[in-house]
Amino acid sequence: MDTVVISIGGSILVPDDDDKDYIVKLASMLNRLKDDTRIFIVVGGGRIARYYIKLGRSLGADESYLDDVGIEVTRLNARMLIVALGNSAYHVPAITFDEALSAAKNHSIVIMGGTHPGHTTDAVAAMLGERAGAIRLINATSVDGVYTADPKKDPTAKKLDNISFDQLLEICMKVAPGAGPNVVFDPLGAKIVARSGIETRVVHGRNLAELEKAILGQEFRGTIVSRA
Repeated sequence: MDTVVISIGGSILVPDDDDKDYIVKLASMLNRLKDDTRIFIVVGGGRIARYYIKLGRSLGADESYLDDVGIEVTRLNARMLIVALGNSAYHVPAITFDEALSAAKNHSIVIMGGTHPGHTTDAVAAMLGERAGAIRLINATSVDGVYTADPKKDPTAKKLDNISFDQLLEICMKVAPGAGPNVVFDPLGAKIVARSGIETRVVHGRNLAELEKAILGQEFRGTIVSRA
């Protein structure tokens, strides 16, 4: 049975736009796949986390404290997906990788939020993928692949269908540090998938048809990151 880790941004799961409808459909799709695929999911904080991080920063909180705030929000988001998945999912967000791996012995789907300050959703997913021996990592994000620049800001940005780990890292390193970054993939996560050689697929998380294809290792609309 293949093991797949899915990193799903909070801005995909709960953007405050038909959240229930999307979560129900996502859960239904995951439940269809669970008998043939061992699934781990790492959920991000998204818009809600960024709101609290911005508010906390304006009140004088340091970046490490703000990371803790973001982690709390990721676990709240994770709980919503757990509820929708029903008995097939481990009943609470796993706090550690050891807990996630242990829970996977008795549950088809295990969900995590954040873990440690400074570790983004992507980094946690990459670390979990390494520990779990994942065959692929799916980054379900708000764009339909990796681009040469932010397509929401640069109309000349070009989508890249296939890139190497080094190319992904080069693109990620252009992003400024700090709690609550909003990027297609983060540098630490990129380094981990590179050293592990975990094929990474970037797909628009709200396009459930393409997300399912990415999870199953089929041809899909997005970007594949692999060894050159």
